[in-house]
Amino acid sequence: MRCDLHVHTIHSGMCTIPLLNKVCRECYNDPREVYETLKQRGMDLVTVTDHDSIDAAECLRRYPDFFLSEEVTCRTSSGTWLHVGVYDIQERDHVEMQRRSSDFPSLIAYLRERRLLFSVNHVFSGLTGARAAADFDEFAGAFPAVETLNGHMLPVANRYAQAWASCTRKIAVGGSDSHTMSHVGRTWTEVPGARTRGEFLSGLKRGRTTVDGESGDYGKLTGTVFEIGRSLMKEHPWTLALAPLAALIPAVTLGNLLRETWFAHKWGRLPAGGGLLTRLDEA
Repeated sequence: MRCDLHVHTIHSGMCTIPLLNKVCRECYNDPREVYETLKQRGMDLVTVTDHDSIDAAECLRRYPDFFLSEEVTCRTSSGTWLHVGVYDIQERDHVEMQRRSSDFPSLIAYLRERRLLFSVNHVFSGLTGARAAADFDEFAGAFPAVETLNGHMLPVANRYAQAWASCTRKIAVGGSDSHTMSHVGRTWTEVPGARTRGEFLSGLKRGRTTVDGESGDYGKLTGTVFEIGRSLMKEHPWTLALAPLAALIPAVTLGNLLRETWFAHKWGRLPAGGGLLTRLDEA
């Protein structure tokens, strides 16, 4: 059975870019459309992982092949930030996770007590800001799973994540991380042999997973930014005045690609989790 374990909807909140964070959403995907698209693209089960929100469950809980998940924004012990994917949760889990989001040890203790599966997402990306060397030792001790294939991360970042997961003996999970409809369900996690939702989730926790599908690239990121921009202008017609700035998007996303490549190499080549990462060919 297959499931895209990293999907966003309109309930993921506002973007983090200064000024735009007042008007532009992270994602404009309608939850029902996400569900239908995932099914059309071959997903046997459906979940959504909105940023610090479970509001999409309101219209999806009626589907027997849906289970609730969340991407929690959390502060590490060193003061940096990360995204934690938490799968198959209940509404009360959301409340407790948000209460602990600035206390990493408390959050991890709660997730373990509840026996939930949780992963460190896009571990070799600068998406959530700076990283410290101590973070990787903390991640190695805390997380049972690592997102080893993210549909919007560069191949080099995904390869370092795969090597780190192998080195630290973590469960591999993957998902599209799609903020637009174009790439929903293009990257997924599979539990071979699972026939039911329960068997899938049990196999997930036991690490009986394979990941497959697309990584990110320059064209995908640039297209995603254009799609979000169009949705913004549809929601707020007055932002059409910003349309000339769209000419800058390719240059901005190219700069991001170069920064992300540097970030992945910087941290992927360092000792982490008590052992050296596997040597990788250059991207």
